[in-house]
Amino acid sequence: MSGSESALDLAAKRLERAVHILEQRLGERLKEAGAEAGGLFDQDRANLAAQLDEARARERELEAAGAEASAALGRAILEIRAALNGAAPPQEH
Repeated sequence: MSGSESALDLAAKRLERAVHILEQRLGERLKEAGAEAGGLFDQDRANLAAQLDEARARERELEAAGAEASAALGRAILEIRAALNGAAPPQEH
């Protein structure tokens, strides 16, 4: 039975080698996929950061426009009050 044992041993060795090669290739593929995913994540993060910066800049612009509008409205209210106060005095009955 030593012949059949050696054939079995050879088959087991071939199987172990095939599994080892498969594990190596799988590890390489996982590294490649991880690198690609990491690159995509970095791109997404950079895009989101740029969009956030744009949104914050737009927010500052809107706040400035709101402040200008508020100031203009305040001046208009003062002008209307002055015009009403400078108009003919209310008539007494």
